[in-house]
Amino acid sequence: MVKQLTIALLAIVPTVHAAPVSFNDAWHTVVTTNDGLAADRASVEQAQYMQDAAKDLYLPKVTIGANYTRLDNDIKLSPSDVFDSMPASNTAAGQALNKIIADLTQATGTDFNSLFTANISDRDVFTSSIRAIWPIFTGGRISAAQDIAEGKTDQAKYMLAMQQQAKFEDLSRFYFGVVLAKNVLQTRTEVENGLKRHYQDAVKLEQQGQIARVERLQAQAAYDKAKVERQKSLRDLEIAQVALTQLLKQSTPATPSTGLFINNSLPPMSAFVDKTLATYPGLRILDAKRKQAGGLIDVEKGKYYPEVYVYGDYNLHNSGSLAATMAPDWAVGVGVSVPLIDNSGRSGKLSAAHSMVTQVNHLQAQAQQDLTVLVEKTYREAKQALEEYNGLASSLSLAHENTRLREKAFGQGLSTSLDVVDAELFLASIKTQRLAAAYQYVACLTRLLAISGEMNTFKNYQQHQGIEVKL
Repeated sequence: MVKQLTIALLAIVPTVHAAPVSFNDAWHTVVTTNDGLAADRASVEQAQYMQDAAKDLYLPKVTIGANYTRLDNDIKLSPSDVFDSMPASNTAAGQALNKIIADLTQATGTDFNSLFTANISDRDVFTSSIRAIWPIFTGGRISAAQDIAEGKTDQAKYMLAMQQQAKFEDLSRFYFGVVLAKNVLQTRTEVENGLKRHYQDAVKLEQQGQIARVERLQAQAAYDKAKVERQKSLRDLEIAQVALTQLLKQSTPATPSTGLFINNSLPPMSAFVDKTLATYPGLRILDAKRKQAGGLIDVEKGKYYPEVYVYGDYNLHNSGSLAATMAPDWAVGVGVSVPLIDNSGRSGKLSAAHSMVTQVNHLQAQAQQDLTVLVEKTYREAKQALEEYNGLASSLSLAHENTRLREKAFGQGLSTSLDVVDAELFLASIKTQRLAAAYQYVACLTRLLAISGEMNTFKNYQQHQGIEVKL
């Protein structure tokens, strides 16, 4: 009863299969959903925000502030303090004046010194004001900082482009790796089926006494080994599908719909070399680093120049004390700061920035050389794969014919089981070798298109100029 119920449930629940996905659709999925590329796009946004922030360096800095101060005593000013601070306090006139005040105090009984003492400020002092500082000339350091920020933005953009190229190569390797594994599985299945028929024929011929037992055993052993190889190919396909499925973020095994292909010819090697040297993001990253190094040079040079700025201050709160009343409500002015001795190591930093420019120049020259070698190597590997694929066409025809004749001869007792097995395995090896050559060609082509920035032309090579690989 339980078994019947399980069968009924399985019949009701549909089996989920992944829809076939073309290479172009798979690439669109990678571009839009890959977390690594999303992180690089966020890095570009971050750099752009920092570049926008650098534009504000030309704006004035305006702050509003408040201070509360507690003094030990009120600030008072008496006539005696004023007289004592005057230059004439120690002269005869000053002494006579002090004597007059003392006599008046004694005659009237009034302390004129206390009576005329003024409260300049209370113990509790609260001030509030708006302050503004506007840089007028900074020795080029503001524009240099903006150039550095722009260089970092360019660097982030080129890093994103380079990561996209790398993901394009990864997708090609995983996608067509699944296609190759699927075709190899098909080849191994055909070998298994052929050796199965051969084994069944061998059993019949042994029963009729037409072949020896060892012939039947050879057929059986070859058939059993073919089953093992077919199962191994199936596992290889599953492993390849895991990598592609994870890259595409699918919940079911990804099924490619674009097959392996070749082209009759390729554009000249010089076209790929010139395009790569003109557009490769890695070289543009070095250009961005050179721009940043130039900005650092300008920053360190700017430390040798004076700074000119405009400043202003406006009081928002008046405590009502004599000192606050006498103080002006606002003040503006121009300031100049001339660096005489600097402890930031500007001389060493300037030399380091020049060394950075030299380093970038050497790195760019080496990168151009390495890219040229990479393009030439990949181009020749693609041509070699094409030559291998086309060169094996006659071997494939021979393998098909040899297999057909060996099977026919074995049925007539004119060929051994080993001959048939060798023919089947030779046919499978030729098919596999041609598939591997086609896969190598597609892998080299995608690498050439990636590093030369021509990824959008892949569709032309595959759909319009491509020749589908058939077993």
